[in-house]
Amino acid sequence: MRAFVTGASGFVGQWLVAHLHASGDDVVMPEVEITDADLVRDAIAAAAPDAVYHLAAIANVGESWGDPRQTFAVNASGTLNVLEAARALPRLPTVLLVCSAEVYGRVGPSELPLTEASPLRPLSPYAASKVAAEFLGVQAHLGYGVPVIRARAFNHIGPGQAPTFVVSSLARQVAELELRGGGIIDVGNLSTRRDFTDVRDVVHAYRLLVERGTPGEAYNVCAGESVAVEDVARRLIGLSGVDAEVRVVPERVRAVEVPELRGDPSKLVAATGWRRERSLDETLRDVLDGWRAELARAG
Repeated sequence: MRAFVTGASGFVGQWLVAHLHASGDDVVMPEVEITDADLVRDAIAAAAPDAVYHLAAIANVGESWGDPRQTFAVNASGTLNVLEAARALPRLPTVLLVCSAEVYGRVGPSELPLTEASPLRPLSPYAASKVAAEFLGVQAHLGYGVPVIRARAFNHIGPGQAPTFVVSSLARQVAELELRGGGIIDVGNLSTRRDFTDVRDVVHAYRLLVERGTPGEAYNVCAGESVAVEDVARRLIGLSGVDAEVRVVPERVRAVEVPELRGDPSKLVAATGWRRERSLDETLRDVLDGWRAELARAG
């Protein structure tokens, strides 16, 4: 399979490219400014792919509040550029839009776990941009026949993730405390609960969806269980054995927060046979080891 990957240099993109190569795929991954329609069109036309994995995005929910216009330009207009380029090809490729569980927005306990039929109630500018991207994909499928599949990814974590994301931030702080012999870990909202999946399992799901997913459909990519940030912090401290105190820092607490996101992956499992292969503790150990190695290299 010939695969075109946007956002290949990002955290998820690097793991996806490695998985595609390991699966025997021919991968094209040019660094293209996703908001430049002409460049995107030319790159996809030159690649003539069987599948397009669209990962390129502004992915930080918190940062989207500061610049919603740029978030929308990249996440929505950039997606439109990819879809327009795909539909201009003589042979239409399968397009996997990597979307987000943030589209579900604020939900009550009675609405969990979230299914693909749950209402979309975006709470942040990031979430709104992802809803727009999804519906551009729906329109491309219904209006032009482009085989678009939407993957609603819940929180995915793993080695190499930027410390602007909560699990990576916590792991880096634990690794730093190991070098100092203990201390304080700064966190935001400890009670927030998220459905965490190892990025290596996530990219496996993406390729399976391209192979076996139904065009026009959306699929939750998740573990099906939620864990509180406080529990993640305690698990990382336990894996380390370091003497650490967890401290809530007001500037790390978001003014608007979704209390819990937990998905139902049964549609994905039924369509592809996907299953989660790595436990949360295994992933946390790998993330912690990644930061230990990074700090050792930094001296």
